[in-house]
Amino acid sequence: MKSKFTTSMFALFLGGLGIHRFYLGQNKLGVFYLLFCWTFIPALISVYDFFVFTFMSEDNFNYKYNLQSGF
Repeated sequence: MKSKFTTSMFALFLGGLGIHRFYLGQNKLGVFYLLFCWTFIPALISVYDFFVFTFMSEDNFNYKYNLQSGF
């Protein structure tokens, strides 16, 4: 189960490399962050991601990133 706090800390401190996207299982997006990290655009986007994850409700985060399909 992924943690909202861990995700937001990864976004703040290692977001320019896309570590928070790899943590969430969004590997394709994480690779794009890595490919363009030299432009600092992913770093700016990760600051935005940090605020999105911080202010997202716990229920919404769990529904979006921790929902396990048991079917």
